[in-house]
Amino acid sequence: MTEARYKIVFDGEPMPGVALETVKENLARLFKSDSSRIDSLFGGRSVALKRDLVEAEADKYLAALERAGARVRKEQEPTAGFGLADTEDHPAAKAVPASGTASTVNTMSCPKCGHEQPTSAECQACGIVIEKYLARQAQEAAQSSQAQAPAAGGEAATPYAPPQSQVGEPLPEYGELKVLSTKGRIGRVRYLGWSMAMMLALLPVGGLILGTFAVSDVLASLLTLVLCLAVVVVGVCIGVQRLHDIGWSGWLWLLNFVPVIGSVFGLVMLFMPGSAGANRYGPPPPPNSRAVKVLAWLIILVPVIGIVAAIALPAYQDYVLRAQLGDAASFEQPAEAPVLDGESTE
Repeated sequence: MTEARYKIVFDGEPMPGVALETVKENLARLFKSDSSRIDSLFGGRSVALKRDLVEAEADKYLAALERAGARVRKEQEPTAGFGLADTEDHPAAKAVPASGTASTVNTMSCPKCGHEQPTSAECQACGIVIEKYLARQAQEAAQSSQAQAPAAGGEAATPYAPPQSQVGEPLPEYGELKVLSTKGRIGRVRYLGWSMAMMLALLPVGGLILGTFAVSDVLASLLTLVLCLAVVVVGVCIGVQRLHDIGWSGWLWLLNFVPVIGSVFGLVMLFMPGSAGANRYGPPPPPNSRAVKVLAWLIILVPVIGIVAAIALPAYQDYVLRAQLGDAASFEQPAEAPVLDGESTE
């Protein structure tokens, strides 16, 4: 008994919650093909992406394509050797007469093009594999008979009908937010808001560490080291999630340490918009809350306040210095010398 063979069928539909453009990009990268060939798969008809697979191979292809966002299914290939139906385009092969010479007994006629040739598994004229071609003819005949008989629900029973059950695990509408994680996605506004929240949290902790210096320099140094490590960990986590939202690998965060490039890359992380739908790093982040928006605006005002302070403080210091110099000049004016006894006042 031969082992059952399977094929992977794609109806041109993405998985629930996955954007169509994302599926096309993933399939183009998976099959290493150009966009025009991938677009032809989304024409509204069923396409067999892979044929003649054993069950283990078919399951691997099925899982890979579902991870790419394509809604696919596995179907068993029909076996050859049963009754075959004739079609107008491809009539049945001519029967070899029982009596005749040895040359006619060992010849055959191709069921597709009618080429006469010695008995072989392939046609020498059109190159088809005769066994698979006959199996495909049998499958088409079975499908045509099923299409003529409506199903119980009023729809035609066809193996290419979309499955009624959910294929694969459905993706959530929004991703889960975790600050201390390198998985998931956050947008530009949340990236700014979380960065501002980290800066505000550093103020009381930094003040506590400064007060600790009066007690013990060693303890204050240890607390400073722990604080620096915590800032690095949180910065890496939210930075990697921001890159995931764009669709980039989190390892690109290391570009921040490259001179010149790091400055430009930091601006890219701030202004580059994220993917509209789900990408390979998960579903989109949830909408921004009011607190996140307020914190994001606060961090935008920080450089503005710094510029104003840089202009105002020197002017104020100059004003104070001039005031002090004016007071000192008034005290340093010499007083009139007193008149001694016996001296003329003239």
